[in-house]
Amino acid sequence: MALNAPNNPSFRKVSLDRGFRAIFLRSVIQIVRRPLMWIGFLGLPLFLFLFFPSMMDEGLPTRIPAAIVDRDGTQLSRQITQMLGGMQMVEIAQTPQSYTEARHAMQRGEIYGFFLIPEEFQADLLAGRSPSISFYTNTTFFVPASLLFKTFKATAVYTKAGVAVDVVQSVGVDPQTASPLLQPINIQSRGIGNPTLNYGIYLANSFIPCALQLMILLMTVFSLGQEIKYATSRRLLRMADGSIVKALFAKLLPQTIIWMVLALFMAVWLFKYNHYTMQGSWGWIILSELMFVLACQGMALFIFGLLPNLRLSLSASALLGILTFSLAAFSFPEESMYTAISPLAWLTPVRYNFLIYSDIALNGNPVYYARVWFAAYIVYMIIPFTDMYRIRREFREAVYVP
Repeated sequence: MALNAPNNPSFRKVSLDRGFRAIFLRSVIQIVRRPLMWIGFLGLPLFLFLFFPSMMDEGLPTRIPAAIVDRDGTQLSRQITQMLGGMQMVEIAQTPQSYTEARHAMQRGEIYGFFLIPEEFQADLLAGRSPSISFYTNTTFFVPASLLFKTFKATAVYTKAGVAVDVVQSVGVDPQTASPLLQPINIQSRGIGNPTLNYGIYLANSFIPCALQLMILLMTVFSLGQEIKYATSRRLLRMADGSIVKALFAKLLPQTIIWMVLALFMAVWLFKYNHYTMQGSWGWIILSELMFVLACQGMALFIFGLLPNLRLSLSASALLGILTFSLAAFSFPEESMYTAISPLAWLTPVRYNFLIYSDIALNGNPVYYARVWFAAYIVYMIIPFTDMYRIRREFREAVYVP
């Protein structure tokens, strides 16, 4: 009876070590004391926030190293070389004498592609024998290879059009009449939402939230797995009076605050400092970033409930987070994916974050058109309650399996 008396010092100590506030402070101390937590919560995310926009500060990669193999050596081939070298995207870094030499340079990473003019090109072209121009790009490096391919193709088209104009004019047709014959339809291209065709507006606003999602998944399951690894989960449950919801909420709240501050910094950094397109409401974008953090934490809890093992849950989170860069349709359109792969694009919260960004910030649409994506956030917040009992069982047993 004396041990349970309110005036007993031991009773007061146990009481002070219980409750939401005690778990919250315990989580704060764990974050502050471990350098790994500082790196995971602040170091890597801030580095990624600063790295992506600075890498794309010019909007588009320019002066991409390339080569031209001129095996014709005529006036026309020299004009093509001069025209290609004047393109903004291309820097003629080498002029190899053969296909093999150019291919070896591309394999060594010295160039990202090369343009091949065959022998007798001018003679065959003027004789109407339809010679072939070949160009090769290293698609291992997707962005520079795509830009080079576009530039090479435009050069080939301009060359063909220029020769056709010369041939038509040589038979007495004036330039005003020849031009509509070669290009009967005048094409005007307008980049809606991104008129300057700035790659940073697209890439930074997709890759940075995806990197943030990866860090949230990893750090959340890591912090929970540490409780089981060091057999402190039972003490955490006692502090929460046996309530797993109270234990997890109090433990993850300091992390939530850190992630939300980082998400707000991300929005300010991208839209205010880097002046990326913002045609919609700041309020809805901020709400989207805050809900995005909660959705990612909900997904992390769900993964840990399915795989309540530190090694397995970390591996699953890392695999899913890395694959999201492709599965979320940032680098390949979801509409063109295989039928079996396309549904995977909708599995992670960052997909809905990007759709909200494109609807509100890029296109300036009312929030009505993004209401379904906000509802998807709520689903991620609710889904961990389906396997919360598994986390509670693992916390009570606290059996660590390496």
